[in-house]
Amino acid sequence: MIPQSLITVAILLVVVVTAALLIWVERRMLGLWQDRWGPNRVWFLGLGQVVADMIKIFTKHDWVPDFADRPVFVIAPAIVMVTILLAFAVVPIAPGISIAGDWNVGVLFVLGMTSLAVYSVMLGGWASNNKYALLGAIRASAQSISYEVFMGLALLGVVIQAGSFSLQDIVLAQQHGWFIVPQALGFVLFMIAGLAETHRLPLDLPEAEHELTAGFHTEYSGMKFGMFFVGEYVAVILVSALLTTFYFGGWLGPDWGLTIMGWAFMPLVWFVVKTGVFILFFVLLRAAIPRPRYDQLMRFGWLVLLPLALLNVAVTGAVVLWRAGA
Repeated sequence: MIPQSLITVAILLVVVVTAALLIWVERRMLGLWQDRWGPNRVWFLGLGQVVADMIKIFTKHDWVPDFADRPVFVIAPAIVMVTILLAFAVVPIAPGISIAGDWNVGVLFVLGMTSLAVYSVMLGGWASNNKYALLGAIRASAQSISYEVFMGLALLGVVIQAGSFSLQDIVLAQQHGWFIVPQALGFVLFMIAGLAETHRLPLDLPEAEHELTAGFHTEYSGMKFGMFFVGEYVAVILVSALLTTFYFGGWLGPDWGLTIMGWAFMPLVWFVVKTGVFILFFVLLRAAIPRPRYDQLMRFGWLVLLPLALLNVAVTGAVVLWRAGA
């Protein structure tokens, strides 16, 4: 039996290290997509570039502007790291492997933690006392709060079919078929909302460098900027893990009987492979789709995604009641 404390440390350590490694993965994949090399000078395949970037972040002068609200300015980057890592507490990696075990309100907890992450960019932009940072924070709050609505509504279809808010129950409910088939519309809605929540290209409008310098983190440097930077990649891992859990069966997959010291590790392999595919999809999406205008993004959410999300909930509920003979 693996101690729970060891599982918790291992999951959080793997998530943070993977988020740092994604800096290299993104540059290499974009290089491949755009027919160029990407990082290839430092160590094998440019892997040393990640180490160099981390050393630079740790050793760079950690400056706090004189005109900033210092306490809020300092605490804002930590909020995004804490809330996103807390959201991993209820994500089932494999049978019996998760940080906090099986919660019957797991879906609500995840949505709550991702909602709290909005405070990070809001407070960071406001405390910077910089017009570009403030505009970026306003954009981030409006974008995140709006797309949280569509994310929650998209998940209602999964919750209705599984009959539970527990992420583990949702995975087990897909033993006879993944939810990607009956919830294809919900999957697309959740993926778009997740892209907006993580502020990833092409929906990185809160930090659009062509308009707002660097948006809400314009005045940040050193380790505090690094927390914003790595926090974005941690959020990408979280959204990818949630897509795997809600729509692609989580750890479920063909059982090839592979074991280590009697422990079957194929469920862990399937979860990692599925999550990795979504991470690469988010990375390559950056090089494939242009950035929309901010008004187009908000109009698309409220006039297109909201009606589709409500339609998905209504149809799913009707089908479940019909099958139950109600």
